[in-house]
Amino acid sequence: MSATSDVAEWYPQFHMHYVYILFCSDQKLYIGYSENLKNRITTHQSGRARATKHRLPVKLIYYESYANKEDAKAREVYLKSGAGHAQMKRQHQHELRRLGYSHLD
Repeated sequence: MSATSDVAEWYPQFHMHYVYILFCSDQKLYIGYSENLKNRITTHQSGRARATKHRLPVKLIYYESYANKEDAKAREVYLKSGAGHAQMKRQHQHELRRLGYSHLD
């Protein structure tokens, strides 16, 4: 079996899970999870996501991908916690400053 056919057999079963961060027009961050990041961001940007429809426009500033749903959901929970939120703001402080985010400390 060739390497190409190995990938073809493996790829259809490979499904990614995403944790993402949006910068919203109210100068706040939104942290979410999705199995289809492109569609979820489109839903947010079109105003069809309840959590952000009154906070438009939104901008995707970061995402992480995981092969395992439980790992992704655990990371989302962590980023929403006090310690995780603080770590995330430190990690992305330069981009957040550039966007005018005022809640860095």
